[in-house]
Amino acid sequence: MAKIRVKKVKSAINRTQRQKRTLEALGLKRIGQVVEHDDTPNILGMVNKVKHLVSVETK
Repeated sequence: MAKIRVKKVKSAINRTQRQKRTLEALGLKRIGQVVEHDDTPNILGMVNKVKHLVSVETK
């Protein structure tokens, strides 16, 4: 299965609670933090919801 790297590039201040929880579910807490996830539809859906706060790189 393919992997993707998700990096938090913007703050979650003044964002909806749903977006904050999505970032937390992805494992992102600090700006600049990078996590690796499998390229599944669930993860891609979460990334799509917060695409304005993260950058995505396929591995």
